[in-house]
Parts: sequence; C-alpha cells; structure tokens
Amino acid sequence: MKQNILQSWKDSWPNVRSTKPLPIDKGVLDQAAFESIEVDELFDAVNHASTQVGQSVLYRSLARPSSSLDEINAKQIALKEIQENNAIRENLEQIIAQSEEREESLYSLLFGNFLSSMGTARGEHQIEGYGYKQYRSGTRFMQNLVESIYSSESPSSPYLKNVFAKINTFSESRIYSLMIGPVYNTEKGLKSKEERKGSFVPATIFKPHIFKPLLITLVVVMVWGAVQFLPEGMVGGSRGSVAIWGMFLAPLLLIYFPVVGSYDRDNCIIPLRDEFKKSKELGDALDALGQLDELLAYIKFSEEYGSATVLPTMIKSEFHLINLTEAKNPILGQRNVSYVANDFTLEKEKLVFITGPNSGGKTAFCKTITQIQLLAQAGCYVTAKSAKLSVADSIFYQVPEISQLDDGEGRFGTELKRTKDIFLNSSAKSLVVLDELSEGTTFEEKMESSTNVLDGFYRKGNNTILITHNHQLVDVFMNKGEGIAKQVEFANEQPTYKLVKGISRVSHADRVAKKIGFSKEDIEGYLANSKKP
Repeated sequence: MKQNILQSWKDSWPNVRSTKPLPIDKGVLDQAAFESIEVDELFDAVNHASTQVGQSVLYRSLARPSSSLDEINAKQIALKEIQENNAIRENLEQIIAQSEEREESLYSLLFGNFLSSMGTARGEHQIEGYGYKQYRSGTRFMQNLVESIYSSESPSSPYLKNVFAKINTFSESRIYSLMIGPVYNTEKGLKSKEERKGSFVPATIFKPHIFKPLLITLVVVMVWGAVQFLPEGMVGGSRGSVAIWGMFLAPLLLIYFPVVGSYDRDNCIIPLRDEFKKSKELGDALDALGQLDELLAYIKFSEEYGSATVLPTMIKSEFHLINLTEAKNPILGQRNVSYVANDFTLEKEKLVFITGPNSGGKTAFCKTITQIQLLAQAGCYVTAKSAKLSVADSIFYQVPEISQLDDGEGRFGTELKRTKDIFLNSSAKSLVVLDELSEGTTFEEKMESSTNVLDGFYRKGNNTILITHNHQLVDVFMNKGEGIAKQVEFANEQPTYKLVKGISRVSHADRVAKKIGFSKEDIEGYLANSKKP
C-alpha cells in the first residue's frame, strides 16, 4: 500500500524529497536509475508547486512513478478538465494560494519542538510557551481546507472526484471532530463530542487558550471567601481594598499560568498532536491537497516550458514502445528555443545502437528518452510535439561505475553485476538504457561479453538502447539483422545534436582534447613552459 505523504515524513519536519525509489524488483525506478536519470534535476525543472505538500507529492510521483495505465490516464483527464474549465482552475488556484500561506501552521503543530515553559525560541521550528497558538492555527488550517472543498464546484473527472473525496472523508473522521472541538479530557483519554454522547464519565473540556472563565471565576470566589474570613485586625481596612485582593490574587496568578498551561500542553495538546500525526485520514487529506497542487504545477510547467509540450498518448501493449516527434530534454530544453529537438521511434526493433564522437549528445538524448518516459508515468506533460508510449514496468539506466576498494571483481565485475540485476528484473515491457558495456577489460573480451549480454536482452524482448563507441559491436548485430543503428550527426567536425541513421566510425578525440586544452600541441606547450627558468 502506498504511503501517504504524512507517513513519508516520518515524524519529522516536512522534507520535500523524503520519498526514496523502491528496490530494483519492487518499483518502476530503482536507486541507481534514479541517480543516472538525474531525477532531482528533473524535479527542479518540473516543480512549479506552491506548497510543501504539493512539492512532496510531485517528488514522490517522480521517485515512484505509476505503472498503472488507468491511474496515468485518470490523471491526464483531470489535467484536461482543469485546463478547459476556468472556474475549477481558479478555485483550485485559490485553495492552493491560501494553503501556501498557512500550511506551516499545521507543521508547527505536528512537528514543532516544545521548549520549557520559560524557554526562548532560538532555532527554527521551536515552540515557546504552551502551544495554544500553534494548536489553534494548525487545526484552523485543516478546517479552512475542508470548508474550501465544501464550497467548491464538483469536478467531473474521476481523479479529481477521488481527491475531493479524501478531504470529505477526513471531515467525517474522529480526528477532524477533535480539531473542531470540543475535546473532552476523561480518565479514559481524550474524547470527541460524538464519543462523549451518552457518557457519564467525568471529564474536563479542553479549550486551546490559557484563560479559562470557569476556573478564573472559581479562583476569584476562593479569594473572596478567604478575604471574608480574615479577622478584622488582619484586614486593616476595607475587605474590598486593592491591597487585600492583590495580596491573595498575585501569588495565585503566578501559579495559575504555568500550572494551567503545562497541564494543557502535556495532557491535551501533545497527546492530540500525536494522534493527528498517526491519522491516516489527515495524511490522506494532506495527500489530496498535494495532488491538487501537483496538477497545477504540471500545467504551469507546460505553459512556461518555452517549447512544445503534450499529454502523451498512453497505450496498453504487451511490449514497450515509444514514438516521439520533436522531443527535447525536459531540463536542458527549458526556455531554450535553440535546443535541438529529435524524433525517435522504437517499437518492434527492440535494440537501438547510438554511436558518435564524444560531446555529440548521445547521453543527453538517452536521458531525454528516459526522462520523458518518467514524466509520462508521473502523469505529466512531456516535452515533445507529439508522443505515444506504453507504460514501462521498469526504467533502467546503467552508467559506467567506478569499483570500490572492497569490490574484488574490479570495474568489469562491478558493471557486470549491475547489468545482471537489470537483465534479471527486466521484461518485454521494460525500457533499458546501457551507457557502454564491458568496460575494464580487453577489446576481445569486451566484444564477446557485450555480444552475449545484448543477445540476451534482445531475446528477452524489452527495448534496449546502447550508447557505444564500439562500431565493431554494432556491425555484429547489423549483420544479423537485429536492431537499428543511429548516430549523432557532425558537420565540419561540430555536433549538430541531431540523431540520424548510420554508424559512426570516428571518435573526434583530438577535437575534444583541443577543446579542453589537452591536445598533443597543448602538452608540448606545457612541457616547454615548465622548462623555462
């Protein structure tokens, strides 16, 4: 069962990036692919959410993308409804704007650190005094959210209806009843108004403020009684004099505030907030708020990207397929009209080799493919003029790894272990990107190992994209009629960043060396200068 966002924060101050990818055999994206695809940077590009909970939900959608076609399509229908219905969009934007302004009051109540009664807040998220202000503000935030949903126009899309239903369900929960009060403090614990009905168990009513009219009246009556019973000689004047009343009231007031405040804090506010933090209904309601903000964030991302974006056509298929027109990288292409777009289709071929010199755009293109697949499965717009994709049960991305000191297999073994994990956990519905294969060994062994691995992926039936400089390896598969070959285009030794048919048989190593100032001529110059006195 998917954690709601409150559960993912794990009893600590909200962390937008709290969700972690699932293990390789449990989710669409594992930790290694998450890092290789640069999901943190992708989140920064897409994130137009206003609230902390909205950003947290959006991050979760990228870290743990959906593998359900129905869920993805439902999200897309909701996005279309918001874009086509100005009244709904304006209402949701108003809800999110109000929430952005006030949501921290709830987090202060749930996660703030209480100081001693006389402590002074010196750090962030510390609570001075007894917590009355935080309690009132935090509970009021949730009441306002419920009221906003009650007064909203009912949406027609199933996804939005479900989001609204989460908040309405919360409004019918025990936790919400405790938030709106009154709260009864009984010997059997804290009870809501509904739980109190028909009960004759003695109870006090918790009110979230230090001034208790009944208790103050009782104190005054006690002081008045004490004054009346004093001997005339001790009074020394009128029994109603300010001095006499002050003599009794001042000590009582000094005791009243710390006693009452500490009692409410320790016996009501802290126990109540502990219940709130454990509440599934509250967590689901916060999730719903985050989902609304996430949808608006996707729309803003699309509107502000600066180039074509589209809701991809997601289809059901027995094997993975992808068809993109004028695709741009979601990160590098943002507000960059000069970024070169590419078309890409991978359906029945199953195996694609991408060759070309360094700095030609091979890796950037493969990250574009995987990032677009990820955005599609998060329910977001993708950065292309048109897009048709199937849902990938797994998205894998392997990059060259540096072996660790305690790894007895060396670089070759380290990479091969990752390739094995990908192979064993992939299926015909998976998307696999391999950035080089069998590094750290001889050319002959590299050819044999790479051929065996790619043949295994090809027979398994998933879509596999290999970035390689090894044109001899590509020739082996082209001669067998397996897969397709593409290369990054160069003109006048400069990259055009276009992906075209063919196999690149040059490396342009000297061009790269000159660009970074470490060509043969540069080395000779450095050596010559070092000999000068």
